[in-house]
This record gives sequence, structure tokens and C-alpha cells, in this order.
Amino acid sequence: MNKTILVVVIISAVVFFMVRQMVFKPYMWKKAIHCEAHKLQLGSFIFSKQRGSNGSQSFENKYFVFKVIEINGDFVRLSVIRTLSEKGTISQGDFSTTSAHYKTLKENITNLLITPIQQEDLYKGDGPRYELNDYLLQHYPSLKKSRYYYEDIPEENKNKPLPTNAMELNMYFSLVYSKKEIIENQKLSPWIMNNSLKNAPEIADRLSEKIDLIINK
Repeated sequence: MNKTILVVVIISAVVFFMVRQMVFKPYMWKKAIHCEAHKLQLGSFIFSKQRGSNGSQSFENKYFVFKVIEINGDFVRLSVIRTLSEKGTISQGDFSTTSAHYKTLKENITNLLITPIQQEDLYKGDGPRYELNDYLLQHYPSLKKSRYYYEDIPEENKNKPLPTNAMELNMYFSLVYSKKEIIENQKLSPWIMNNSLKNAPEIADRLSEKIDLIINK
């Protein structure tokens, strides 16, 4: 009798988990994605907890926060929210953040001062890239108040037709994801140039990562 009860409890738990993952969570996502606070739009913050290698044979969670800087048809360009290092310190290699910091950003992202910096400006001034220097402070005075930033691209380079040159196409599809996959499936599915003979981009579903949350100011 006890074994029967145990089996029923286990089966019920499995069914509950499956219903939660396959029905309830997608329903809640589709409900959230259509409200002002969480819909996908220019300037949205996208939170994603991803699985990545820690340098050995094991894997660990990595936490990323992105800002939507361009929406061009199905192409959604993201930029990672980062923190410039103080002089003499080394920036984190892949720009992921810690679990605790990720949680804090979720709670406070709309109140933070986050500076858009042109990519080429990160190479200017003294010291290594991603380190705060006099050049950046002079051209982006808001960095005096907060070292949070994201890499932006010039306005004239946004929402343009796709380049036709193969090398330019490869450069274009950096942190570019499918709008449809974000909205319909809660996934960051990157557009990539996988076949140089076709000279056309495709969605790399195998590289997709789950979205945790979208927040708008």
C-alpha cells in the first residue's frame, strides 16, 4: 500500500512539473510579453541565465543582462550591460555577472544610470580596454556617477539594409537574435552566417538560450 502511494505521489509530481513547464510557464510568458512593462521594444533590458563551461569538464550558470539597441525586422541587436573597471583592475572576461548581482540588477535596473558608449571609444585613452580613463570621463561625464555602460552603435548604422559583402555580413550578425523566437518562445536564438556559399543568414536554434525576464523603464 505504501509503495502504491509513493508511486502515485511521484507520478503526480512529474505530471505537475510537466504541466508547469509546458503549459503554465509559456502561458505566463505570452501574457507578460504583451504588457507595457515586459514587452520587447527598443531599450528593453533582457535577463538571461545561461549554461556555460567554467574551464574544466563541468558547467555552471552564467548570468547576463542585455539592452536592446536595434530592432530591424526580425533582427534584434543586443548589447551586454557591463561595468567599466577602475584603473589597475582587470575586467571579467565574458562579462557575465554573479548570481547575487544579477538579482540586484533585476530589482534596480530601471533606476541605474547606464551610459551608452560608442564601441571605438573603448579603444581610446590610456590603459587597457574596458578600463575607466580620462578620455572616457571627458566624453562621457555620466561615468563619474556610474560605471555601468553598454556598447552602442551610431544611429546612422541602425535599421539599414543587410550588407551584401560576406565579411560585412559576418560582422553584422554579432549579438543579433530572432524577434519571433524572443516573443513566441522566450528564447535568444542567434542569427548567424553559417554557410558562406549561400551568403544568407540563418537562425542557429542549437545555440539558443532561455530568457528569464524582460524589463522596460
